[in-house]
Amino acid sequence: MESASELVAFPLLTTPIESNYRACTIPYRFPSDNPRKPTPTEIAWIDLFLNSIPSFKKRAESDASVSDAPAKAETFAQRYSEILEDLKKDPESHGGPPDCILLCRIREQILRELGFRDIFKKVKDEENAKAISLFENVVDLNDAIEDEVKRVENLVRGIFAGNIFDLGSAQLAEVFSKDGMSFLASCQNLVPRPWVIDDLDTFKLKWSKKSWKKAVIFVDNSGADVILGILPFARELLRRGTQVVLAANDMPSINDVTYPELIEILAKLQDNHGKLKGVDTTNLFIANSGNDLPVIDLSSVSQELAYLASDADLVILEGMGRGIETNLYAQFKCDSLKIGMVKHPEVAQFLGGRLYDCVFKYNEVLG
Repeated sequence: MESASELVAFPLLTTPIESNYRACTIPYRFPSDNPRKPTPTEIAWIDLFLNSIPSFKKRAESDASVSDAPAKAETFAQRYSEILEDLKKDPESHGGPPDCILLCRIREQILRELGFRDIFKKVKDEENAKAISLFENVVDLNDAIEDEVKRVENLVRGIFAGNIFDLGSAQLAEVFSKDGMSFLASCQNLVPRPWVIDDLDTFKLKWSKKSWKKAVIFVDNSGADVILGILPFARELLRRGTQVVLAANDMPSINDVTYPELIEILAKLQDNHGKLKGVDTTNLFIANSGNDLPVIDLSSVSQELAYLASDADLVILEGMGRGIETNLYAQFKCDSLKIGMVKHPEVAQFLGGRLYDCVFKYNEVLG
């Protein structure tokens, strides 16, 4: 992680940031709530994190890069559950009151202190290899759609289908361990529209009339998500003359793709001339976001990303962590798109939607 002094505010947030921006979407408590007493929402979310401990423990136990991994995994499970139970008794303990950023940060800190740097490495590598082998096929299917508006809808459906690969969701981790996921089947099986937040028709209209100069895309998971969902979409933007900056995590967190991993994935997908299935990638940039969590607080990003993003006119936050649980209501100085699948019942309930519902929130800023 870069030192805190090196992190800066994302330059496209509406200013003043202090009064306009709050990273976490779902308020766990209100000013009128008793600070010493947990709210029902806090308890529900702490329980969600408690319920995810067994799947994290299982991954940590089998981390061959850590000596004595089973004993350390047990220590992780005990420590994290103790802290979560403490927060239930006293929301102001451990740097509280809790929100989704704090609950993620504590989990990552405990894992890292015990030497677990990347407990999802094995599954990420496997999924990346699988998705890389399917990339050309997915791109060919998209390219075969002649109508550009129908094509962009298909690309958006691909982003949702890819976003299902999320091992931070206890239910999905379970499904995934049983039978993997068929990307193309997932594209067909999205919940029917209208989605819980559904600006796709507006976006399609804009897509046919407008082209953006530069897009910054905050990417989410490894595997199908980034390779079969985001990269075909980014390639389409490049083909239309848009510069694309892909912002990926500095350090491993759950199965999110990291900056070094994304560079490696692209090297495998590009041909000898640096083309991505026939499309020039001179205008494609990979940036280290400076983030080390599955959620993101845009008031702290790397200087590199801030520099690359300063003249962008489209910001895309993809995935439940960065685009729904944080930043759903974030306001930007330029057009923005928040796109992700709802994979926690608590999020579905907050939005008034269904589990596995889709969020496609497009905000245009009229210049």
